[in-house]
Amino acid sequence: MAELRPSGAPAPTAPPAPGPTAPPAFASLFPPGLHAIYGECRRLYPDQPNPLQVTAIVKYWLGGPDPLDYVSMYRNVGSPSANIPEHWHYISFGLSDLYGDNRVHEFTGTDGPSGFGFELTFRLKRETGESAPPTWPAELMQGLARYVFQSENTFCSGDHVSWHSPLDNSESRIQHMLLTEDPQMQPVQTPFGVVTFLQIVGVCTEELHSAQQWNGQGILELLRTVPVAGGPWLITDMRRGETIFEIDPHLQERVDKGIETDGSNLSGVSAKCAWDDLSRPPEDDEDSRSICIGTQPRRLSGKDTEQIRETLRRGLEINSKPVLPPINPQRQNGLAHDRAPSRKDSLESDSSTAIIPHELIRTRQLESVHLKFNQESGALIPLCLRGRLLHGRHFTYKSITGDMAITFVSTGVEGAFATEEHPYAAHGPWLQL
Repeated sequence: MAELRPSGAPAPTAPPAPGPTAPPAFASLFPPGLHAIYGECRRLYPDQPNPLQVTAIVKYWLGGPDPLDYVSMYRNVGSPSANIPEHWHYISFGLSDLYGDNRVHEFTGTDGPSGFGFELTFRLKRETGESAPPTWPAELMQGLARYVFQSENTFCSGDHVSWHSPLDNSESRIQHMLLTEDPQMQPVQTPFGVVTFLQIVGVCTEELHSAQQWNGQGILELLRTVPVAGGPWLITDMRRGETIFEIDPHLQERVDKGIETDGSNLSGVSAKCAWDDLSRPPEDDEDSRSICIGTQPRRLSGKDTEQIRETLRRGLEINSKPVLPPINPQRQNGLAHDRAPSRKDSLESDSSTAIIPHELIRTRQLESVHLKFNQESGALIPLCLRGRLLHGRHFTYKSITGDMAITFVSTGVEGAFATEEHPYAAHGPWLQL
């Protein structure tokens, strides 16, 4: 549960930090991490020292359900000359380490990330006559924060979030999100590490699918070129009724060309998926393999197997791109900045380490396997083939219900334990094909 109040009003547990001009004795009463972030807000909004703020009544570290201690809401006048409309600017407090005493985040030093290393922001177009910011974005940010805290998967610029519902619970077409660097908020060095600011950008379903098939950064750049779809500061307009491809059909051609040239940057997703080893008989009547094949696995003839391999080989020969680095325990992520070692990177970044099993588990070569995906996961298989494998890359489905994972690899991916000679291989619950 949360309450709305001016940020200058007293709170029962931890009031927001004062501005950077507060007397040192007064400032010392407030959490240093919070004070540092609030200083960046004061730099950007010097005329709004006490913005409206949604605050968690019972803090997360006291057993409350909301990980974010506060969400501040500022009025941004935009820039009419640059076609940037007036909007509300939301800024979270809580994904980074505000306190430095291990009550929420483990303190890992001043040189690395503070907490998860980022806070969320959101820019919502201000409607005519609107005198106060809507509060629903604060709950949206709390929802994303809960995912981060529960999964320990962090976000990075270019990531996407499949939400499958209007962000404001209306009839809007804006039902998913991309993430990017906030165009105005600068990284902050706090006593507990560095904090960056990732901005949520609301998008339509068609735009999300294009981000999956190509890459999030490419779609963000297209959104910046369309003022009504976000413009330079990527401001979300919940009343937008057209996708960028309906507004400018030529943009679809740019996406198609990008997919053909670059492939997809999406290297994996958390999904409803599972796999079974058909090389051995089912353990009992309830075993899913008995439903598919009875007690004997269906075998392909040698001719059929060779034909399939030759077809795949010819398709992969068109790839002239360099292969990705090996999939191995030493590969941390494809990001430009480091993460705290206790945190897991998002599977929607270029990372595979989150699903690598223990090194001592023996790798098994399998003769046949049964793959199971729900509809949404299965719909990404063309992306896996066209956007990843044909460009010498890999794609992973990580089960959301357990440790099981399925990785498709192309011939050129170093470090893979599935090969052309042995196309199905398992390392514990991790299957490669």
